[in-house]
Amino acid sequence: MTKRKEWFEVSTIGDLLVRAASQFPDREAVIFPDERRTYQQLYDNALQVARGLFALGVRSGEHVGLMSANCPEFIEGLLGASMLGCVVVPINARHKASEIGYIIENANLVALLTTAGENEYTNFTQLFCDALPSLADAESPAALALTQVPRLRSTVLLRGEGRRGFVGQPEFLRLAETINDGEVHAARLRISVSDLALLVYTSGTTANPKGCMLSHETIVRGSVHRTRTRYATSEHHIAWNPGPLFHIAALAPFIGVMGVYGTYLTDTFFEPGRAIALMEQENVEMAWPWFPAIVQGVLDHPTFDPSKLASLRKIMLIGPPALAKRVLDTFPGTELLQACGMTETAGIFALSDPEDTQEQRIHTQGRAAVGMEVRIASLSGEGDAAPNEVGEILVRGYCVMDGYYRDPEKTASSLDKDGWLHTGDLYLRTEEGSLIFNGRLKDMLKVGGENVAAIEIEAYLCEHPCVAIAEVVGKPDPRLDEVPVAFVELKPGKAAQAEELIEFCKGNIASFKVPRAIYFMNPGSWPMSATKVDKRALRNMLCE
Repeated sequence: MTKRKEWFEVSTIGDLLVRAASQFPDREAVIFPDERRTYQQLYDNALQVARGLFALGVRSGEHVGLMSANCPEFIEGLLGASMLGCVVVPINARHKASEIGYIIENANLVALLTTAGENEYTNFTQLFCDALPSLADAESPAALALTQVPRLRSTVLLRGEGRRGFVGQPEFLRLAETINDGEVHAARLRISVSDLALLVYTSGTTANPKGCMLSHETIVRGSVHRTRTRYATSEHHIAWNPGPLFHIAALAPFIGVMGVYGTYLTDTFFEPGRAIALMEQENVEMAWPWFPAIVQGVLDHPTFDPSKLASLRKIMLIGPPALAKRVLDTFPGTELLQACGMTETAGIFALSDPEDTQEQRIHTQGRAAVGMEVRIASLSGEGDAAPNEVGEILVRGYCVMDGYYRDPEKTASSLDKDGWLHTGDLYLRTEEGSLIFNGRLKDMLKVGGENVAAIEIEAYLCEHPCVAIAEVVGKPDPRLDEVPVAFVELKPGKAAQAEELIEFCKGNIASFKVPRAIYFMNPGSWPMSATKVDKRALRNMLCE
């Protein structure tokens, strides 16, 4: 039941920036420890990106990939492409060449934006060249013609120059100067809130990641509303979020902050001491540590002193009750929020209620967000689960994705004819209506906030010449929630050590997907459930 008057603001991502720059041009929009941008600077630089893309022939509705660590250029690339009406495809900066190559092709990218620098932690240009072997030798990165990905026309550096296969930043800026601002604004003002804004890839139960199609309304409406009504406690909202901006857990909060003309604190990487100093210096109002590893890193750091964060009013956390209680004990004057969310729902679809007790905040993940509907479907397949009965949570409302890009079969299996998203996550609803997470129905791991499909790791392990069968399960981990471990059967007459198989994975699949341990199985010793390996039994073996 709605307990207060509610109303939504809905706009395109580009319009959010234009409005903020018009209302508060000199207010700082985003702050890193070593760099910052006002809304006017963010607008000017994003407009330059949009003009540069237009000069390269990119037009509204086309798909633009964006891959870098957190930095002002990532934000400017995101907003610039959005202003032009392009569909932005943020690529996980931890992906390896094979994963990147798949997304470039599957997403039908026409342009790629990335960064380069002398002290870069990740060589993104090399990753793209590994994914697309002919890229480094391309005669003109501004007019590509690659057989592997014929739709890709341009590869651009938003920072840096002198990399083979890429238009350097100086040249990109020169191209931008040839285009009038009016071309961009004409495109921006034609965008509908129902148009596709983002294509965010997430791992599932298939071998390759799936592209979640999110419209402007889907990503903007809830993000801005929750920031305005639940997060902001002053006219100038200041929020800290250390997460990577290619991830919905950071991207949606950033859009919410921009929607209330706030200031977003983040960093290129998470280091507890830097994060603490930044929050203290900028008088943070709300913190989004999200996951246990981040929270514990801050609380256990030698420089941490809660008295120096007196401005802190809200903390968003998804974690076990013991950690939630520790946070509340450390910050007794703050409001702890827990939530339910996923990429397919543009982030949060349920949130702690303002009237929730401290006990409810510690032990539950809130209730359906304003305007959203949730059901707990009985695992028997008949109707809804009873209160306190575990079932699959279904979600319906404005924040649900339009479907999986170029995959009608997976879309049909996830979105039913009545508009309910079948999440594959297990929840129960208490007598009071609060939701409690109970794991995943699908065979998917959650490693430090990253979705990892077991089949992705299994498929790669089976490429090793000695491996016959590989089955991956999650092992509970106090820092990352869970980590992947693999059970492996070797081919007859073959020999391999656990360390060898782990090394085989390192550098070839994302680091968070690399198994932390390998256990060898003999032929015929697998626990079976009908025709399949019983993974629940494998998890029990880990406990033993």
